[in-house]
Amino acid sequence: MKGENLDVRPLDIPDVKLIVPKRFSDARGFFSEVYNHKALAQAGIDVDFAQDNHSLSRSKGVIRGLHFQVAPHAQGKLVRVVRGAIFDVAVDIRHGSATFGKHVSALLSAENWAQLWVPVGFAHGFCTLEPDTEVLYKVTDYYAPECDRGIKWDDPDVGIEWPVAGANVTVSEKDAQNPPLAECPVYFRD
Repeated sequence: MKGENLDVRPLDIPDVKLIVPKRFSDARGFFSEVYNHKALAQAGIDVDFAQDNHSLSRSKGVIRGLHFQVAPHAQGKLVRVVRGAIFDVAVDIRHGSATFGKHVSALLSAENWAQLWVPVGFAHGFCTLEPDTEVLYKVTDYYAPECDRGIKWDDPDVGIEWPVAGANVTVSEKDAQNPPLAECPVYFRD
């Protein structure tokens, strides 16, 4: 769906959407309306955001994820990059969904200005493609440590082909301990 100031496109898992806000440039630089509740609601993303998060990854090859929160504080995320670039991934973890265990990915960068909508019921993660990459994301509920969960970033059953491998990957100790999807309880149903 193309709106006046943004383009919203479903990916292969249609609940996950790529959003590209327009940029208006001149000699001074540019202006962009990166979030408009009314425009997103018209595109089927009618949510209220509770919190904005900002991460900086110093190195290329940092993988953050695959993260999600469960009820009563499950989160949808609207992800964008303001410096650098990421390979962004959403994994369907809704039991009963036709796409359960499948994933979609998109390249998000400061240059392409694209954003990814990751709804509740999906695990989210990304890999930095450039050093000093900064990611901003809006979430639909507050961070709740008791609801924080994850799945293994390199789960072979999910089969994500990350753009880095082996010694070039940096993951947190916490993310390295996440279980594969097959060992997770049923947190979401379609």
